[in-house]
Amino acid sequence: MTKDKAHISVQDLNVHIGGNHILKDINIDIPNKSVTSIIGPSGCGKTTLLKTFNRLHDTAADVKVTGKVLVDGEDIYDPNTEITHIRKKMGLLSQRPYPLPMSIYDNVAYGPRIHGIRKKQDLDIIVEKQLKATALWNEVKDRLNSSATRLSIGQQQRLCLARGLAVGPEIILGDESTSALDPVSTSIIEDLFVKLKQDYSIVLVTHILRQAARVSDYIIFVYNGRIVEYGKTEQVLRDPHEELTKEYVKGYIV
Repeated sequence: MTKDKAHISVQDLNVHIGGNHILKDINIDIPNKSVTSIIGPSGCGKTTLLKTFNRLHDTAADVKVTGKVLVDGEDIYDPNTEITHIRKKMGLLSQRPYPLPMSIYDNVAYGPRIHGIRKKQDLDIIVEKQLKATALWNEVKDRLNSSATRLSIGQQQRLCLARGLAVGPEIILGDESTSALDPVSTSIIEDLFVKLKQDYSIVLVTHILRQAARVSDYIIFVYNGRIVEYGKTEQVLRDPHEELTKEYVKGYIV
């Protein structure tokens, strides 16, 4: 994959946490407008890698990051890089939904308001657009002023996705974002990822190989802090090159 097609380019990345070497010599290009899944056993560094993409490690004092992470060619770990500018480019969907303790409407309008959008007419357009984008509008359009915490957990996760999209990101990051959901809600979220890749680059951490197969264009297999294999999803799952990958996906049928 050529670098001019990469939305995120990781170069010689190493991450130490509390003296432990978690990520080791990571070099990877993640393409634009596609779904890339990061897979691997528990504790292999999947979530740590995802967090380097929007500098979520910055709040911890015992983390050391070396190397480069380029987003649109800009090194997000350069001391002169403005962090809020980088994070605005990325929406994060975590394992469990965390709606803000306010109305459904205000959850989606929260980010745009922070970025200076105040007119109700403009906010109305954004709220409706993003609730429709996350297949939630028809379910909540008659109760936009009710508390977001009254939604089902699956609806809350879609609301959190809508909240993230409302600030106009370029990249969606998902950290086991369906692990707390029932099968129906999981299917809805997966369908949304496939649809949203028309406009966004999506990077997901998942431990479910079948989910990676359903939604991903590319797979990154991480083992013991290193990238063991990276390629198109069908190739990685059907005919992996590395023995470690073969063992991990053994028994999987595309």
